[in-house]
Amino acid sequence: MRRLFITALLAMGCAAGSMAQNEPVTQGSTYFLPRTALRMTMLVEKTTYTPGEYAKYAEKYLKRTDISMEPSVRYRITGMKLTSYGVPDSTKEYTAKIDAKHSIRTINRDENGVLLAVNATPRTIKQPKAFVPAPKAAPLNPKDYMSAEILAAGNSAKTAELCAQEIYEIRESKSLLTKGQADFMPKDGEQLRIMLKNLDTQEAALTQLFEGVTVKDTVEKVITYIPTKEVNKELLFRFSQKLGFTDNDDLAGKPYFITIEDLQSIPTIQTTVEDSKKVKDNAGIYVNLPGKISITLHREESVWGGYELYAAQFGRTEALSGNLFGKKYSTSLVLNPVTGNVESINTEVIK
Repeated sequence: MRRLFITALLAMGCAAGSMAQNEPVTQGSTYFLPRTALRMTMLVEKTTYTPGEYAKYAEKYLKRTDISMEPSVRYRITGMKLTSYGVPDSTKEYTAKIDAKHSIRTINRDENGVLLAVNATPRTIKQPKAFVPAPKAAPLNPKDYMSAEILAAGNSAKTAELCAQEIYEIRESKSLLTKGQADFMPKDGEQLRIMLKNLDTQEAALTQLFEGVTVKDTVEKVITYIPTKEVNKELLFRFSQKLGFTDNDDLAGKPYFITIEDLQSIPTIQTTVEDSKKVKDNAGIYVNLPGKISITLHREESVWGGYELYAAQFGRTEALSGNLFGKKYSTSLVLNPVTGNVESINTEVIK
């Protein structure tokens, strides 16, 4: 707390030194109130398909007609989370008076200068956790599961035929094991499970030579948006199944829109906030009374999601009475870092 007070005094000295000589010197600490920004965090899954080396033989040897011969890449949004956070509002810059007439001891701001608390410890701001994709299993190498006869095959057609025969033999072995008809049956259920798992791995490795390999990667995409007024289906971004996110003017991507509606609902702070015209002693402590808004996200013509939250820029700003920070009272104040609204306010009589 002592370090914060020293910081405030340094800021006071810098502010005073930068003023012109013909202007009154104001002792204090400058801060901003926040405006509310939206953070849309989306998980995007990228699916990459690579045809198998022997895909053209799939119909002949495995009777498969559903296997594509062409590589492909597909994208899809698998999840979306909307959160809000505070950014400095350059139109709401104020200076708290730190002098002998006021009981303002500490001013606590975030790294961007947004006011968090006065004479109090601010609320801890939880930072969003970075997305960490799940670990992937090591890819299978089909050659590790080929017999000597398969490896010695002279051409791709023969190799494909022998691989297909091996796949059928593996399937037959699994069938006999599950029916209890194999020549060498496992001693217990755990041994049976291990044997079946090994056979499944062998089959998967050889089958991918025909089916191909599909790899899925999930990445995180963050879009920020600062609402300033009501809007009706404003273009937010474009997304394509083949290209992923595209530029807003690229018609290859399907449009996603945002609608902002002002619900005309503003909270009050009991009797602690007074109209600025009625405040005789202004200590320079201002707070936001945020307004409630409705947010609707659209995917083309359908509704993608709906939310309601408070945004600082849709409300108004009020000055706290200087009496709360005068010689008779000591007031501790904690603000919401997203909206600038009062979260807690405690006043004690100075004895």
